[in-house]
Order: sequence, then C-alpha cells, then structure tokens
Amino acid sequence: QYDFGMKAHIGVDDVSGLVHHVECTAANVADITQAHKLLHGKEDTLSGDSGYMGLDNRAEMARKRKLRYLIAEKPSKLKQIKNARE
Repeated sequence: QYDFGMKAHIGVDDVSGLVHHVECTAANVADITQAHKLLHGKEDTLSGDSGYMGLDNRAEMARKRKLRYLIAEKPSKLKQIKNARE
C-alpha cells in the first residue's frame, strides 16, 4: 500500500503571529532536519514539538547557540514523569 503524505514546517514570529517562512517536505522527512531553514536570524527563542528534540546539538545550529530552546517533551517521557510522581 502506498500512502501520500507531506509536512509543512512553518516559521512564525512569536510577537506578531505572522508567518515568515514555510518549508514543505515529504512526510518521512524528520522535523529536526528542516529547523535551520525556518530561522531568519533575528530570533532569540525557538519553540517546537518533540520532533525538534536535540536541535541545540546539531551542527547547522552551532552558530545559533544564543537561542533559547523551548522544545516539548515526548508524550512517553511525560507519562514516565507522571508515573514517577505517583
């Protein structure tokens, strides 16, 4: 069976909410490989879902070390934390 899928990686200004960049890829392309294309150079914070985990360690992000990364944990990790608290 063949399934067609695609992703839209979208760069949005966190103050105005305006979209400044859109990158479309096949669905099997990892989010983390497209992140550097969404940056315009003046941002100070980068936020994303768990698909961007480890972004701060990637070579293409080395020159952007001053960014503050707000990356959501994977749902399975959150479940582990919840279970540990109980």
